[in-house]
Amino acid sequence: MDYTDILHEEREGVATITINRPEVYNAFRPRTCVELINAFLDAGWNSDIGAIVLTGAGPKAFCTGGDQSDHDGSYGDKDARGTIGMPVEELHSVLRDVPKPVIAKVRGYAIGGGNVLATICDMTLAADSAIFGQVGPKMGSVDPGFGTAYLARVVGEKKAREIWYMCRRYSATEALEMGLVNAIFPEEELDAAVDAWCAELVERSPTAIAIAKRSFNADSDNIRGIGGLGMQALKLYYDTAESKEGVQALNEKRPPEFRKHLS
Repeated sequence: MDYTDILHEEREGVATITINRPEVYNAFRPRTCVELINAFLDAGWNSDIGAIVLTGAGPKAFCTGGDQSDHDGSYGDKDARGTIGMPVEELHSVLRDVPKPVIAKVRGYAIGGGNVLATICDMTLAADSAIFGQVGPKMGSVDPGFGTAYLARVVGEKKAREIWYMCRRYSATEALEMGLVNAIFPEEELDAAVDAWCAELVERSPTAIAIAKRSFNADSDNIRGIGGLGMQALKLYYDTAESKEGVQALNEKRPPEFRKHLS
């Protein structure tokens, strides 16, 4: 596959997959998701690869979720697929299903769908300047699967509800304290730290790690079904004036007025 939205590099047993859309803070569109899925399948089933790193291009963002500038209500491009016209369910499943540990390397913003990706990765290493958070209820959206239910397993039910309901931003230190990240490093040391963690992973038994990953996943895989139901509801929600109010308000640079659209 010819990549336009990502970079895919394999070196010394480690695959690094980079969302390469820094001009939009590495927000993803359908094409981006399709490329990520392809790259993860390629690296995930390559016996020469012992670890996969997911990151974003540039210093400003890991990923900021769906690209609202590319959202016409239906994602009408040729790469659109999935329940909501964006194969995020498929991408989330691939991150979990590949039998390799996936490390999120986070610089800058991990917001919205980007925060969900960082949550789903097996481990998350962040620069001390990284910022995490959700924006769904501010934008007329939500992640009704791994982004909510699995987040609760990671940070606890109360904190997960706070993250989604309040739509606040959290520093790398706060993310570490709540268990959202495994470790934080000074900006200039992040690359070397991730390389060191990956070098250790490459030395481990790949079969033992694959079994361990599947064992962890088995305990939470019911969330996949919850997400499937939730995405069907989300598709209906996206067709409402209430949901569309979020993007419209953003484009008009005003606070959203969701309640005026309640029926």
